[in-house]
Amino acid sequence: MNLRRRLVRHIRVPIAERSLMLAPLVGIVAGLCAVAFHILCMVVSHLCLTTLAGYDQGGEGNLISWFSDTHGNLIPWLLISVPTIGGLISGSLVYWFAPEAEGHGTDAAIDAYHNKRGIIRARVPIIKMISAAVTLGTGGSGGREGPIAQISAGFGSLLATKLRLSDTDRRILLAAGLGAGVGAIFHAPLAGAIFAIEVLYRDPEFEAEALIPAFIATAVSYCVFSIAMLFIFDTHAFHPLFNIADGLDFDNPMLLFPLTALAVMMAVMSFVYVKCLDTVSHSFRRLNIPNTIKPAIGAFTTGLVAVALYYAFSSPNGNVNAHDVLSVLSFGYGFLQKVLDPGNAQLVISVLLVVGLGKILTTSLTIGSGGSGGVFGPSMVIGGALGAVIGLIFAKLGIIEQREVVIFAILGMASFFAAAANTPVSTLIMVSEMTASYELLLPSMWVCALSYLVSRRWTLYAQQTINRLASPAHRGDFIVDVLEDLSVRQAMPQIRRIFTSVNLDMPLKEMTHLVTDTQQGCFPIVDTHGKYRGMFSLNDIRRVLYDADLAELAVAEDLIATVDPLTLSTDLSSAISQFAESRFGELPVVEDNNIDHVIGMLRRQDVIAAYSSQLLAKQQTTSD
Repeated sequence: MNLRRRLVRHIRVPIAERSLMLAPLVGIVAGLCAVAFHILCMVVSHLCLTTLAGYDQGGEGNLISWFSDTHGNLIPWLLISVPTIGGLISGSLVYWFAPEAEGHGTDAAIDAYHNKRGIIRARVPIIKMISAAVTLGTGGSGGREGPIAQISAGFGSLLATKLRLSDTDRRILLAAGLGAGVGAIFHAPLAGAIFAIEVLYRDPEFEAEALIPAFIATAVSYCVFSIAMLFIFDTHAFHPLFNIADGLDFDNPMLLFPLTALAVMMAVMSFVYVKCLDTVSHSFRRLNIPNTIKPAIGAFTTGLVAVALYYAFSSPNGNVNAHDVLSVLSFGYGFLQKVLDPGNAQLVISVLLVVGLGKILTTSLTIGSGGSGGVFGPSMVIGGALGAVIGLIFAKLGIIEQREVVIFAILGMASFFAAAANTPVSTLIMVSEMTASYELLLPSMWVCALSYLVSRRWTLYAQQTINRLASPAHRGDFIVDVLEDLSVRQAMPQIRRIFTSVNLDMPLKEMTHLVTDTQQGCFPIVDTHGKYRGMFSLNDIRRVLYDADLAELAVAEDLIATVDPLTLSTDLSSAISQFAESRFGELPVVEDNNIDHVIGMLRRQDVIAAYSSQLLAKQQTTSD
């Protein structure tokens, strides 16, 4: 306890510095959590899918694993029972111990940021790690982004809580943890940091206070993740997640025309994805059965869809395509790597289409039923598959070259998630880092911007707020911002122009009769030349009236209190501060170039009225 108090005392410095001091610690833990989660997913997947069911889903091109590709014969019916059992285990863990760990964890972290003062319970990261590994490792369709985001964000929140830091500090460390986890596990540190500050809002706004802490935490977490991988697996993680062809340069500006069609189609498909997930989630919420069973039902249905597609594509000549459609289960990265494979010439439109659309359905069933998993990973598979479909169609029509189909797959990944999540900036960087396709930054900017513009009315993350104005986390900040933008001059319609002033030598009895004929509560005192000298209130008169002798002798000057007047150029934030420092509910207003003559009285409620009017105008502008 004493150690904690000493630490807290040492970090009582400005918010930005506190966050910078703690960001490396958040990054270290986030990197270790990413390692643990990666290993746990890998082990569960190998035991349940590869060894038990005979299904080797492969993985990204630079997959780090202990296990070889050897596996037994596929047993299709186990692809139904294994996910179902996994769903039951995951559902029991989540709903018994930490209901916040259901679904895709990024949304829960966003909710904690905006609505729960950045607080994530200590048990949530542990339950999320285990339940997500079980869900994904047994065949549930989802990704690693959501779980690791909630896991790492949870540690940032817990650290701030244990050190008794402010809500602002806690939110910053939560965001830093979120970005650190995502950046490490996807080998995309820059994108992870930007994702953490962009995903909070639908509008193109960023949480600027968390940017530098997120940079530091993400850089540290990626280094920790890679070093740990080198120590455990004898191979580092300082490489892109996927292998792609060399020489995918953007050297033909005319390609932007078919890419425009790609962006629009990805935006449309992102709408299908979001609505499918929302519909399934709503349907499961309405089911009058125990919550612990719902993920098992979703997983069972996911397995049915996968096995049905497997038999639909099976043929006596071989099951290559049938094996590919099973990518609607679990991560699907093995199939995505095949799509991006520079030497692959076996892409079949029907398989790509089925995997893309099937992944939408199975992800909705898995996560919408309460299973633990992320939505980013499936989005990459969906966007890559459907982008390749559009690329193949354009290639068959002679609009693009065959080698450019991979470009459409990569840009499909970027534009699809940018549209679905309202995160165009971090997504284009994320896909570039995951595939090392930096030569495609320009067309990535194009498709992400277009798809985002088309899709701004829907989002995968229901807890995103429109902007900082709509976030409870910034309600107090925004009040100050609005008031600083308003001056006393702009509140002139509310200023009381007709008011009663009192001369310095006016007797108390005369003052008493004067103030009873007005609605004022505070009065300026002026000298014989009309120059402002100070203030008094009705309470001052009442105190003097209790002493009969003093009441006979008192004049206005005896009640005077020195109060600086407001000028017309004073901002309303300063006016509020002046109200707080004084005991008066009204303050005198003077001209900027003539501070001796009072021209009106400003009340506290007048400031509130001006603020409300400005706030309403901003909200109407935002909604338009």
